Amino acid sequence: MKGRVLKSTGSWYEVLIEGGQVLQARARGKLRLDDINETNPVAVGDWVDLQPEGNNAVISAILPRQNHMLRQSVKKKGQAHVLAANIDQVMLIATLKQPRTSLGFIDRFLVSAEAFRIPQVIIFNKRDLLTETELEEQTKLMQRYQTFGTRTLALQATHDDLLEVNEILENKVTLVAGHSGAGKSTLLNRLSDRIQQATSNISSFSNKGTHTTTFAEMFRLDEHSFVIDTPGVKEWGLVDMEPQELSDYFPEMRAVRTSCKFGARCIHFHEPGCAVIAAVENQQISLARYESYLSMLAGEDNRK
Repeated sequence: MKGRVLKSTGSWYEVLIEGGQVLQARARGKLRLDDINETNPVAVGDWVDLQPEGNNAVISAILPRQNHMLRQSVKKKGQAHVLAANIDQVMLIATLKQPRTSLGFIDRFLVSAEAFRIPQVIIFNKRDLLTETELEEQTKLMQRYQTFGTRTLALQATHDDLLEVNEILENKVTLVAGHSGAGKSTLLNRLSDRIQQATSNISSFSNKGTHTTTFAEMFRLDEHSFVIDTPGVKEWGLVDMEPQELSDYFPEMRAVRTSCKFGARCIHFHEPGCAVIAAVENQQISLARYESYLSMLAGEDNRK
């Protein structure tokens, strides 16, 4: 029997099987994926083999993944935490204030998705809170990300029409992520009556959100459209990326890096004849994006 994991609470899983039935299942023994050091070997979105166990089931195997979205584990150094597997696109809910989503965080999220060539969408929420100057800043950010293929949209999740969001989600499995307080749960709740995620206000002390989503969970919008809600993420650490491959996950750098004098050996830092550095100097590549690249290259801890 085959099913797809909808929710993981650590030791038990909700698994959707053919016909729409949802079973409670546990993993058999110490189930692990070959050659992958993960804190959660069974992730939301995984296709799994099941064996009946009374009214419940046992996960006997994890089927090969098309892709997965992961970040460095906060609690276990050197291990990865898989947010979801087998997804069609990712959607980041970002805000310029209350709380502010840093450009470094956005770029690390996009790089993690681009490593598997997973299409990316950025929803800039809470536009109603922005001044004219901040709205101009947001528009420039949206244009920057659009230049290399990331779809962007600005809205007020509490009130705006969500027709365009629904169109983006149609017939796809979409992972939705963002800082706590960015409005992720508010947006999801408006998409379907099936989704009733808890929401909270921004702390007046820290100007940050508090965690309301505890576990990743997949929700069905219709027969062919699913969204995966994830716990609010404070920071985003990259996993297992070598310096020589990092620029491949910046689409605007990937487009020019083959022209570098030293070819694949160039890491676009100080090498003479570097096409990426030349593109930055010519404003073909955003300086802010290049600075994000350098911080990732150096392994700096600016993940927030």
